[in-house]
Amino acid sequence: MELLNDTGWAGQPTTVEPSLTGDIDCDVVVIGGGGGGMSAALRLADKGIDVVLLEAKTLGWGATSRNAGYITNSVAADPEMLGFLLKRERLRELYRYAEHAVHFAEDAIKHHAIDCDYRQEGIVMAAVSKGQLRHARRNAKVLAEAGSAGEFVEGPEAGLPQGFLGGIREGVGGTVNPGKFALGLRAATLAAGVRVYESTPARDVVDAGGRVTVVTQNGKVRARKALLTTNAASNSLPIAPKHLATPVWTSLVETEPIAPERLDEIGWTSRAPLVTLHMILESYRVTPRGTIAFGTRRIQAGRNPLPDRTPAPHVAEDLVRGFHDRFPGLRDIKPVKAWGGWIGMSSTWLPVAGEASDNVLYSAACNGHGFAQAQYVGHLLADQVTGAPMHEDLAAIWHDRKRFWPSFVSNPALYLGWLADRAADRLASTGK
Repeated sequence: MELLNDTGWAGQPTTVEPSLTGDIDCDVVVIGGGGGGMSAALRLADKGIDVVLLEAKTLGWGATSRNAGYITNSVAADPEMLGFLLKRERLRELYRYAEHAVHFAEDAIKHHAIDCDYRQEGIVMAAVSKGQLRHARRNAKVLAEAGSAGEFVEGPEAGLPQGFLGGIREGVGGTVNPGKFALGLRAATLAAGVRVYESTPARDVVDAGGRVTVVTQNGKVRARKALLTTNAASNSLPIAPKHLATPVWTSLVETEPIAPERLDEIGWTSRAPLVTLHMILESYRVTPRGTIAFGTRRIQAGRNPLPDRTPAPHVAEDLVRGFHDRFPGLRDIKPVKAWGGWIGMSSTWLPVAGEASDNVLYSAACNGHGFAQAQYVGHLLADQVTGAPMHEDLAAIWHDRKRFWPSFVSNPALYLGWLADRAADRLASTGK
C-alpha cells in the first residue's frame, strides 16, 4: 500500500500562481485558500470588492481536497448529546444551517460547472451493533424534532452491507471527488479575477484599527478588512482567538477496483455511503472508479506549524483491519493507497464563526463534517465583512467571545476513544 503526502483523489494544478513579493493594497484580504477561502473570495469578487486571497500552498491543498468527500447535513457533535445540551430552537437553527450548507455546495457545483463526480445519494449514519442501532433510533427522534431531513432504516431492506444493521439515512447531500472539486473551485476563483497568491503563508496579522496588515515572507497586504479561513492552521496566527481549533490528522485508504456483483453479494445493494456511530467514526463509500474509500477510525492531534506528512503506517494498517472486520466477504480485496490531511476541530465540536478583532473575522466550520459548511460560512462571512445584515445561519454559529475554552482533543484522549470503540466492537461480536 502506497502512503501519499498528497491527496489520492486527483492531481495538483498544472500551473501555480506566483507568490507575493512586495507590498500591495486591497479592500479585503482572505487568508487561507481552502473551500471556505475560495468561496469567500468568489462572493467578494461578485460584489465588486477588490479582494486578495493568500494561500500557503496551492488553493485547495489542505482538507478541501483530502477529505472523504461527503456533502452532509450533519453537525459534528452527536445529535442525542446536542438534544440534551442545547435548547430545541438552538438545535433547529444548527440543522437548518447545515442543510442550507448542503444546498449551497450543490449550487456551487452547478453554477461553476465543476466536474467532481457528485452523486446526490444521501448518507447513512450506520449502526454495526444493537447498541448503536438503539442509539440511531434515539438520534433519529432528535433529528426529526430539529427539522433535519433523515429517516430511520433497519434490516436487509435498507440495502446495507452485511453486518450493518441499519441507521439514519440523510435525505439530502451525497458524495463528491473532493480533489476534483478543489481544482474546479480553484479554476472558478481564478476566472473571477481574484488576486491569488499561492505559496504565500501569512506570518502575522495586525489590526491597527482602520487598517489590517498581513505580513508574509516577502511582502505585506494592507486591507480594510480580513477573513481568516485557515482551518487547522488557525492557531499559528496570534490574532486568532485562543484555542480556536486543534489540528487533527485524519487518514483515508482506497482499495483496488471491485466488481459490482461482489458488492451485491455482501448486501450493499443501495451503495449508500456509510458513516458509523462509533465515538471516532469510520466511513465507507463506493467511488465512481469502482473502489472503496474508507477512513478516520484512528486520528492524531498535532501542533502548529503543521508538517507535510503521510499517514502513519500503524494507522493505515488499523484502517485496513477495520475494513476487513466490517466487510469479511471482501478480505481478498487489496488496499492500494493511503493519504490524509489536517482538519481543525473547534473546542466546542461545533462550527463557529466570529470576530478575531474589529476588522478581522474568522471561521472554523470543518470539525470533520464541514466540507460544505466551510464553503457556506466563507460565503456568509464575505457578506458580513462588507456590511450586510447578519444572515440567520451565520447567527446560528456566531461566537461572541474572542477566546475559547481549551480543547480536550489530545492524543491520549483520542487513543482512549479508539480503545473504547474497539472494546465496544469486541462486546458486539460476542453478543453481549
